[in-house]
Amino acid sequence: MQGILYEEPTVWLFLLVTVVMGGWLAWMTGRAVALTWKPNIQLVLYILVLGLVVRFIHFALFEATLLTLHYYIIDTVILMGFGFAGWRYNRARQMTTQYRWLYERTGAFSWKARESAGKPV
Repeated sequence: MQGILYEEPTVWLFLLVTVVMGGWLAWMTGRAVALTWKPNIQLVLYILVLGLVVRFIHFALFEATLLTLHYYIIDTVILMGFGFAGWRYNRARQMTTQYRWLYERTGAFSWKARESAGKPV
């Protein structure tokens, strides 16, 4: 896997920087975008910048290559997953708490319209 997903000597450095630290930052970025009701394209732009930040941390702390498209894409794809998961989790929570008479939660990332929401009184 070394050379395909990460370039550090061990997988633990990749997991620490990209998955744990970067994933937490991406989740919180998705949360912030959801809480401010911003569109998804704004989340994509934020995650693209966050991918550069994660590459810089790899470069500055662990002597990895800074400007490499391959590892930037890998880091950014992982961050996108965490970011959109955080966005969807918080959007589901928002929809079911702010509009509880219209929607009910069906899972951690989803909601549905209540049965009584569309019926006239």
